[in-house]
Amino acid sequence: MNSVDLAFLPATTQAALIRQRQVSPLELVEIYLKRIDRLNPALGAYVAVMADQALADAKAKTEQVMTTDPTDLPPLFGVSVSVKDLNSVAGVPCAYGINAARERIASHDDYIVTKLRRAGLVILGKTATSQMGSLPYTEPPGFPPARNPWNLDYTPGGSSGGGAAALAAGLCALSQGSDGGGSLRGPAFCCGLVGMKATRGRVSFSPVGERLNGLAVNGPLGRTTADAAALLDALSGYELGDPYWLPDPDPSFGVGLETPPSSLRIGYVTRLDPIGDADPVCRQAVYEAVQRVEDLGHTAEEVTFPNLDELIDPFTVVWQCVLAEAGIPWIVLEKLNRWLSWRAWRMNSGAYLRAVSKLQQVSRDIVRFCAPYDVLILPVFMHPTIPVGAWKSLSSPQILEKVIHWVAPCPPFNASGQPSLAIPTGFSPLGLPVGVQLVGRPAAEATLFALAHQIETAYPWHHHRPPLVDQ
Repeated sequence: MNSVDLAFLPATTQAALIRQRQVSPLELVEIYLKRIDRLNPALGAYVAVMADQALADAKAKTEQVMTTDPTDLPPLFGVSVSVKDLNSVAGVPCAYGINAARERIASHDDYIVTKLRRAGLVILGKTATSQMGSLPYTEPPGFPPARNPWNLDYTPGGSSGGGAAALAAGLCALSQGSDGGGSLRGPAFCCGLVGMKATRGRVSFSPVGERLNGLAVNGPLGRTTADAAALLDALSGYELGDPYWLPDPDPSFGVGLETPPSSLRIGYVTRLDPIGDADPVCRQAVYEAVQRVEDLGHTAEEVTFPNLDELIDPFTVVWQCVLAEAGIPWIVLEKLNRWLSWRAWRMNSGAYLRAVSKLQQVSRDIVRFCAPYDVLILPVFMHPTIPVGAWKSLSSPQILEKVIHWVAPCPPFNASGQPSLAIPTGFSPLGLPVGVQLVGRPAAEATLFALAHQIETAYPWHHHRPPLVDQ
């Protein structure tokens, strides 16, 4: 097997080959570092490469494999992963997409990074994010824009765009990201990957606080459903003092997806008021996904999703208040973040609390609407990915309107806390990936993984590679 084929192997397959001593962690890290060196300048996927640390870790793990019973190794032992630049890795810069902070060295590992290390993963580096994780494209001022491996003129999405670009380009085996309004699902959609926004409370924010009232969740990007499930298994778990908590899944997500789901009742949506109908390409992706699940023995019916009128404004208020509270000098903020921070500065605490309360009320309606269905199928975004810099010349209010329209299918489930899984389904007429999101009942990630794995088995997708990077 050549180095390109190894680089694009699913993470779970790599882990099995490592345990069988057919490939070593060091061999895989060396392949990825060479690919990063060659391709990252064009992609802008990584903002910090941990070459020395990754090589040292891989060497130690390669020695460990040779002296350890394979059954004693963690499921993802020796597999390479990237970490989003909103999370701290001790001794490595953590800039949050802020150019003035790019020399800021983290003093500690976030708990999810500790979890990655415990799972035996090798961290290759930090991947690009939109500034403060606030935008659905990854073009922070002072950094090269992250670009889509399927077409460098287009964005890989955001805010986990760097991780998605790295994974789609074969510059890592797994990517960790986060999702506060579509920031995992959107990049998965743009780059032809699997991205899970888990249930609120599934992944700990320790040791820092969770500042978005439960809207944001750390989670996985993978080439396959099994990869995403395995990484979520590694990231999941309550940490003492967390504000939300869930019991661990039994069996694990990785094991559970092997059991095909019995006949599911599925609702599907292609229109979201007051936004309107999804783009024809995204509507067609939903229709094709519905046909596939019906062919697999499930029942599906078109449903009318609750109007989003009462969600948009309070969701925006919470986001802008978090941006303002961060205390970043306005002079270093990009245009939209500066404007949103200014809007928040002009508000009082009562307006913020009313927005939080309204979000909770709307969330109850969303969960109540979803309750009769095992799964909902919706577009991930309302239209396919956009060119890099497409909205740069617009005013801040115009950019916000564009963002709200594009990402509309994602925020409802950040508000409700329900799990939502983005999966690829095909390509647009321009050759760019498209997909759908599967939404489940609270804490029902296992159902989404099982259905996605069933679809993936019947209609494989991970063998597709961007021609640009298949070298």
